[in-house]
Amino acid sequence: MNIIRVIDRRIEEFLLVVLSTVMVSVIFLQVVMRVSGNSLSWSEELGRYCFIWLVYVGISYGVKKQRHIKVDVMLLLLKGKGKLLLAIVANIIFLAFSIFVVFYGYTISSQLFGFGQASPALHIPMGAVYLATPLGFALTSIRLIQNLVAQFKMLIGKKELDVADERDRMLNQEGEDDQ
Repeated sequence: MNIIRVIDRRIEEFLLVVLSTVMVSVIFLQVVMRVSGNSLSWSEELGRYCFIWLVYVGISYGVKKQRHIKVDVMLLLLKGKGKLLLAIVANIIFLAFSIFVVFYGYTISSQLFGFGQASPALHIPMGAVYLATPLGFALTSIRLIQNLVAQFKMLIGKKELDVADERDRMLNQEGEDDQ
């Protein structure tokens, strides 16, 4: 059970660090090789594919930390449970979109696996590259469900109400910095 808890807490961070490290290292190696008069045929492709995976895992990480891009205008007008209800509705819409992307992303990825198309330099199946979309959004869906469970607990009073928006977080951080 502890292993599952660690995976739940750290999977995105681990994947983001590994993908960033590989991407930066390979691109740095390519720059060094070009300066020395040689070139690697596979490095730009690997860097690009790491970046693609990094983006989709990053979406999940943003949802986990509740820092994904959103418009806070309506949240600024509402207080307490009104703000919480709007956040729940937004997360439900985002969850529906995520499930849609998982379904169709998997369909496209499996078609590419069926075609047998491979990347030019690394000869990686293109289905594996396109698999970043459904897997990233599946992880995002899990994080959204976790957020919704926590928000419903706040709504019924089983958990302390925490509906801070970005402005509230910045104001709290400024207050902590001044002390």
